Amino acid sequence: MATHTQLLYHFVFSTKHREPTIVLDHKKRLFAYIHQLLTNKNCHLYRINGIEDHLHILTHVHPTISISSLIKDIKLAADDFIKREDIFPKFKGWQDGYGAFSESYLAKDRLINYIKNQEEHHQKVSFLDEYKSLLKEHEIEFDEKYLL
Repeated sequence: MATHTQLLYHFVFSTKHREPTIVLDHKKRLFAYIHQLLTNKNCHLYRINGIEDHLHILTHVHPTISISSLIKDIKLAADDFIKREDIFPKFKGWQDGYGAFSESYLAKDRLINYIKNQEEHHQKVSFLDEYKSLLKEHEIEFDEKYLL
């Protein structure tokens, strides 16, 4: 029997201290780099976007890859790319930790639109409020002191 999977994940992670260091002029270069990294790992990127202080990634994850390893690889490779290409001069790295939310394939289109419209969304909602909302939506218990 063949293996069939649809492992759809929504990842969220922020810049170190949530500093607004991802500048609009070059973020598409970063997104293209992350897209290629995911492709090389047999993952299928559905959408990536973010604003100055955090990123959202909606991707299918290949079943041979652990989530923690994948996010570690994304952060390390992106950090190296940012520094090597000097695209975000004030960038100091990624904050420890991340959000990883398993999603229903039926929610894919809604999530693509949500991620696509991050700039508009964050004119009304802060990253912290958004992140708390995601944690609550996925019924993940958290201690506020670890969100700072």
